[in-house]
Amino acid sequence: MSNLDLKPVTTLCGGDASAGPTRDLLTGRTVQLGESTQVRRLLPTLGRRMVGAWCFVDHYGPDDIADEPGMQVPPHPHFGLQTVSWLHDGEVLHRDSLGSLQTVRPRQLGLMTSGRAISHSEESPREHARLLHGAQLWVALPDAHRHTAPAFEHHAELPTVSIAGLHGTVILGSVDGAASPGTTYTPLMGVDLTLAESSTVRHLPLDPGFEYAALAISGSVDVDGVRVEPGSLLYLGCGRRELPLLARTDASLLLLGGEPFEERLVMWWNFVGRTHEEIAQAREDWETGDRFGAVHGYDGERLHAPALPPGVLRARGRES
Repeated sequence: MSNLDLKPVTTLCGGDASAGPTRDLLTGRTVQLGESTQVRRLLPTLGRRMVGAWCFVDHYGPDDIADEPGMQVPPHPHFGLQTVSWLHDGEVLHRDSLGSLQTVRPRQLGLMTSGRAISHSEESPREHARLLHGAQLWVALPDAHRHTAPAFEHHAELPTVSIAGLHGTVILGSVDGAASPGTTYTPLMGVDLTLAESSTVRHLPLDPGFEYAALAISGSVDVDGVRVEPGSLLYLGCGRRELPLLARTDASLLLLGGEPFEERLVMWWNFVGRTHEEIAQAREDWETGDRFGAVHGYDGERLHAPALPPGVLRARGRES
């Protein structure tokens, strides 16, 4: 997934994790993605830059694309991160510079590790379902692994958990003993939770060393007493061992968590780096070189990188 902003702002990424439990409800902003898809951007947003290593969250749909092309994201580059494709409805066709060609379907994991450099495209297949609904997320890679070889994983079967009225599909990490096969490089978790109307969960187990956030996908659910509905994300802080949930309607939400990310980062366009110089070099490499490879088979031109903002891109961490 790309950040298609033509004038992307510098995003100062880092810790700022709450030292204890909190309930901070954040509203996403609407961003145009390609020709026909609008997304609600929940991370980064005003007041919240990361949750663990999760550094970018878009929620889109449900959109009726029966007579529309659907998602059309041309080839674009990434480095320093992982992308996570997660669907509730529809299909997304993934192509990348490794030669991967994979259709990702609902509740299947499409996980791309950019490492030092990769490019990819995402599109709705020519013959596609009526509805498109899902989320696209990024995970920042720690310094020790951010120059690793690029890779793509597709996991059609994922482990599930059931806890008194709740059903969960484990996207990354582990929940209540169920572990995803997806590769991770920092302690983190992501789980898709589905609740029936009026169901109550009092003891969803959490790791007190993680910070958490809940993203509403559909329906209405009270998370630790706060109503969360689509288009909003509830930041929950650290220090929790369990999380109470109450479904006001049939509802679905993503629970994201991870150990607070300590490293100083800067995120600009589709890159997660450490210095202005490496981001400027990556931009130049995409525009003029072959570092990011080529995506074959996409019917259209690749994206051009926007101009760098004036001044120096400065990495920031939790204390500055």
